[in-house]
Amino acid sequence: MSPDERRMSAPPWPSHGGQSAALLQRYGLPPGHSLEDFSANLNPLGPPAWVAEALGRQVDALCHYPAPDYWPAREALAAHHGVAPEQVLLTNGGAEAIFLAAALHAGKRAGVLTPSFGEYARACRAHGLSMTPIALPAPGFALDLEVLMVALRKIDVLFLCRPNNPTATLIPLEQMHRLLACAAACGCQVVVDEAFIHLAPGQGEEASLAPLLAENPHMVLLHSLTKFYTLPGLRLGHVLADISTIDALAACQPAWSVNRMAAELVAPLLADTAFAGQTRAWLESEHPPMATALAQTGLEVVPSTTSFFLVRPGHTLRERGLVSDVLFERLLRGGMLVRHTHNFPGLDGGWLRIALRDRAANQRLLKVFNDCVC
Repeated sequence: MSPDERRMSAPPWPSHGGQSAALLQRYGLPPGHSLEDFSANLNPLGPPAWVAEALGRQVDALCHYPAPDYWPAREALAAHHGVAPEQVLLTNGGAEAIFLAAALHAGKRAGVLTPSFGEYARACRAHGLSMTPIALPAPGFALDLEVLMVALRKIDVLFLCRPNNPTATLIPLEQMHRLLACAAACGCQVVVDEAFIHLAPGQGEEASLAPLLAENPHMVLLHSLTKFYTLPGLRLGHVLADISTIDALAACQPAWSVNRMAAELVAPLLADTAFAGQTRAWLESEHPPMATALAQTGLEVVPSTTSFFLVRPGHTLRERGLVSDVLFERLLRGGMLVRHTHNFPGLDGGWLRIALRDRAANQRLLKVFNDCVC
């Protein structure tokens, strides 16, 4: 079977990062083919070293239900974000938070920025919302605020990601103020996914919008502890909103949605300031040189505000036939798994997303990149 025939009969493109088995099968590579994973946006420093022991100590508690209100976890999160515990809802990862936000508007009208995380559209379809896509145009993927404010008049809820996945761009704070004011006037709820806000290397513009909640009761913030603490298998997220919105979201949530072991980790994770400091140091040390080095390989790199990069072969490389799909396969065969973009509307496979890792791993990736573009 030829490579083209093999790909035609291969399984569909995985809809998330970290899914190597289907991609190895797609390209006819053996299951044991060695890969370094740059496709999932996780903190390479985590999980914190003490987590495994802490989980082990909880084994005897597995015969007990979690507290239904998760109050200690909510208190810890409230203190961390500067809100009241009643403004926090613990969720089974960021994905459940997205689906609960969509459930509040079942059968209504949603606006979704594109390209962006596919779970927003999936949650809207699951709850019968009609969707209006609002494009972030390539190659800069900057928001046209005037276009968005017109769209706000015709929708009930807007989903956006800040910093945006997969573009790594961030809507400026001044634009967010204007957007929120317009949404309030239109009666539109704004759901902001901040899953990567604590993996942004800067300050100021790249800070959480939590301080704006008091004056913007129509805003809902979604958070995930998965990325920062490298706990994707544990599923731990939360929502910040005004009290009435939290009560409405909780009414849509199944009982005991979050397992006891995950809930018990919230307070100690947030208390681990040493790990947070190490993460900030890693971002400040590795993010700028990686952005420069990727561009020096001949790639077009979207300016990144968080711990991953959206890239594609530059004009010269594309003229030589080195499009993103070709580069993706070369990297895969060279032992490097990056994130394809075939299921991001607006990207349609034309770009690749690359997670930032530790220096040694980043250097190995750059070597393979240079080999692939020669």
